[in-house]
Amino acid sequence: MSKVRRAVIREWMTLAREKRQSSEQAAAFATAALQRHRLPRSRRTPHAIIMTWLSPRTGRP
Repeated sequence: MSKVRRAVIREWMTLAREKRQSSEQAAAFATAALQRHRLPRSRRTPHAIIMTWLSPRTGRP
């Protein structure tokens, strides 16, 4: 899972700053990322897991 986490965060941080400012943008990105990456089964939804990864990096320069 750490490889998937790193890949998703890398993709998020390569977006232009204007495209990673809000939680709505993060939610849309997480939905798109689920189409590209498979996450192992978990109690939490895959969308919630990706949002947890992205939330500290939302709005960051």
